[in-house]
Amino acid sequence: MARFKYTGRTIQGKREGSINASSKREALLTLREQGIRVTEIMEVKESFFTKDIVIGNPVKLQDMVIYLRQFATLLSAGISIIDSTRILAEQTSSKVLRKVLKAVEEDLREGNPLSNAAEKHRRVFSPMFINMVRAGEASGNMDETLERLAIHYERQHFTKQKIISALAYPAAVGLLSIFVVVFLLIYVVPIFVGMFASLGGKLPFITQFVLDASAFVQSYWWLIAFVVILITIVFILLRNNETSKYYLDYAVLRMPVIGKLLQKAELAKMTRTLSSLFSSSVPILQALTIVESVVENKVIAEVVHKSHAALENGQSLIEPMKKHWAFPPLITQMIAIGEETGSLDLMLGKVADFYEKEVEVSTDRLKAILEPLLIVLLAGLVGVIVSALMIPMFEIFNQVDNY
Repeated sequence: MARFKYTGRTIQGKREGSINASSKREALLTLREQGIRVTEIMEVKESFFTKDIVIGNPVKLQDMVIYLRQFATLLSAGISIIDSTRILAEQTSSKVLRKVLKAVEEDLREGNPLSNAAEKHRRVFSPMFINMVRAGEASGNMDETLERLAIHYERQHFTKQKIISALAYPAAVGLLSIFVVVFLLIYVVPIFVGMFASLGGKLPFITQFVLDASAFVQSYWWLIAFVVILITIVFILLRNNETSKYYLDYAVLRMPVIGKLLQKAELAKMTRTLSSLFSSSVPILQALTIVESVVENKVIAEVVHKSHAALENGQSLIEPMKKHWAFPPLITQMIAIGEETGSLDLMLGKVADFYEKEVEVSTDRLKAILEPLLIVLLAGLVGVIVSALMIPMFEIFNQVDNY
């Protein structure tokens, strides 16, 4: 299958884009069927250097939110799905999303529904998006479904940014502390080594400790670098292994302060996703399967998996949650009320609102506490090294004064 770039004209005016086809003739026939009169077409030769290399999430959450809101607005204005997709492909700032939307447009013009077209691009469109769109197609409420998806991604993005902002500051100060200490040990402390050696006598413990640390770092920097790289590789391997990742996630949730914050964030994501799926009439078993893949923490995902199995066996959704420490009584009680009253989506939405607010408050409080503590820590590390170098200097000055 080759890729062809074309320029042509339609009733609406000039048109540019690309299309996948087995030959140039097939590409021309397909474009003609789509009502495009081709004026220029050429095959695009892709190589390693011309391919788009994407690492991690290919489309940012804010780009997805903008796309969904604009899509819902266009559909509400009576514009067809095909034309809406074409318009959004032309104006989106995300290069990956633009490329995917052009491919989706081609599938739509061939008569495929949006859910099937999106399913071919799972790196961009999540299972949640695909299933909610499929439900929206069945109910005829596509604009409402897309608006609901936009709200979901928007809140998810806000919560994620709050977590990142809370953890970024201590990480940055920690790296800065390491850099400052290493710089002092490699470039500043050695200046005083010769001076102290020429004086003779026994140095204070703290001074001798700093000098020994400086000598170790200078002599065995390669060993330190090797250990850091080795720990990083081992951590990556453990994260990629399902069993070890479960225990790592368990340890993270059990951490003081940070563990509670991440637990609230995961519970907010879980309940928000379930609420959005139920609101779009996605079957409950299918919704739980999607949530299990969306939740990043394996401990929470395992409980969701057990809830799925409990439902299949005719039990209540909350039975596995009641037995697990990671699910507070608030969640199980609200879900139980939702099951009894038939308003599960509403109850889950209220729980999600609560935990999203809790994450916001907790991150603000954590930043307020950590900022002064980390500044004191950095000042303390530098102060210890400087003091270790200055104490012998004061003794030298005292001896000079005595003479």
